Parts: sequence; structure tokens; C-alpha cells
Amino acid sequence: MLQAICAIFFVSDILSSFVGITTTPLPWELREIMEIWAALGLIIGLVLGGILLRRAFRDRNEAEARLRRASGAFMVLLAERFEEWGLTPAEKDVALFAIKGLSTSEIGALRNTSEGTVKAQTNAIYRKAGVSGRSQLLSLFIDDLMRDEDGSLRLPSSQSAA
Repeated sequence: MLQAICAIFFVSDILSSFVGITTTPLPWELREIMEIWAALGLIIGLVLGGILLRRAFRDRNEAEARLRRASGAFMVLLAERFEEWGLTPAEKDVALFAIKGLSTSEIGALRNTSEGTVKAQTNAIYRKAGVSGRSQLLSLFIDDLMRDEDGSLRLPSSQSAA
């Protein structure tokens, strides 16, 4: 707001001279004081803008770091659950692809196996994990990531207050 007021002051002064609008002249001391304050306002706005920009970059970097940690935690969680369930290396690959959202045919193409083999492997994965399908399998991992250190399920702040 301060920068806008200062900019309007300078632009209106230039336009009035350019267009030829005559105004009652201000005493030069008052005009100089107004120009100094307007310039100070612009400098303060520049400094505050720089501070806010630096804060935005810092917040973005912190969010990226949290995302990297969460991604790493998810991969550790996947490995732990896969070991806990006793998945074979082939089943681990298929489970990872299924969690990523690939279709049975896409998984088969990536692994150079038939869709029937992939279906058999996914059924074995679901049985070992104690779920009935892909969405429940993914839900297990989401629930694990949402748990606090004490094992209780952490709800988003809008739901926990209700």
C-alpha cells in the first residue's frame, strides 16, 4: 500500500508536468520533504518485499525437505511391511508398482510377465497383507504414515477439533 501511494505521488507529478496541468505550487521545502518520504516509502517497501521473498524461499525449502523426509519414511515403511509380510522379490516389485497406481497390464509389461502372473502375485500380496484389494493396501501405508510416535492415528486439525 505504501509503495502504491508513493508511486502515485511520483507518477502524478510527472504526468501533471507532461500534460500541462497547472496546480498551485507547493513551497519547495514541503515538496522536498514529500519526495524524501515517498522515496523512503519505496525503499521500505523494497526491503519488506525482500524479507517476504526470502521468507517464502525458506518456507518452500522447508516444505521440500519435509517432503523428502516423508518420501524416505514411506520407502522405509514399504520395505518394513514387505519384509513383515514375507513377500518375495517379485511380489515386492509388483506391490510397489501397484501402490504407484500402475495397471496389471502395465506391471506385466514392465516385468516382462503375463497379466495372469501379475494377478496371481497381487492376490498373494493382498492375502499376505490381509487386505482385499489395491485401495486397502494403499490405505495401510497411509494409516501408518499418519500415526504419531505413540501409535495413535493423527487426524488433520480440522477433524481433530470436531
